[in-house]
Amino acid sequence: MQLPDLIERLFAHYGYLVLLVGLPLDAIALPIPPGNTTLAYTGYLSYKGVLSLLPAVAAAWIGSILGMTVTYWLGYKLGAPLIDRYGKWLFLKPAYLEKTRRFYGKYGNRLLLFSFFVPGVRQFIGYFAGIVRVPFRTFAVYSYLGSALWVLAFVGVGYAFGEQWEIVFGWVESSLKYISLGACALLGGILLLKWRQRRLRSRLRRFERESD
Repeated sequence: MQLPDLIERLFAHYGYLVLLVGLPLDAIALPIPPGNTTLAYTGYLSYKGVLSLLPAVAAAWIGSILGMTVTYWLGYKLGAPLIDRYGKWLFLKPAYLEKTRRFYGKYGNRLLLFSFFVPGVRQFIGYFAGIVRVPFRTFAVYSYLGSALWVLAFVGVGYAFGEQWEIVFGWVESSLKYISLGACALLGGILLLKWRQRRLRSRLRRFERESD
């Protein structure tokens, strides 16, 4: 039996269970096939009639939010106390954590919405939100909505493009990487500019005090 045939048969018999178990493992950052690929292939199998589209989307969404919820509570219950206790040994001073919390308060909810589309960020945003003690209700609203957008987008690629899904999927993956790099560069530039502005204001205040 060819490997693709074997995978297809596994999805035919256990496809929904694969999504319910595999996507939480992807969120926890275990070394399994990436969630983007799994979702696009799920859409393709729905196109072929191996899976039913709506149950597949539902299973994928439930699996995704289960994984995000687990990572949030791991960060909240385990990560936050460890950082509070041992953060100073890792140069994570309370002042830095407080600045991080304020930064998240400004931009974090929007990041939650789109973090699913960025491999590497998707796997750690839940831990991070738990560590900085984002209220669970806020986390759930934005992360669950972001998860729904992610699932619909990548299942849609596989379903809409059928036999050509791998070509389109490769283009989407490449585009997301460039967009992510550009966004990171833009964010880094904004943070650097704000840091320089704060230093300039601090120097001006010091100069004014010395002048008086």
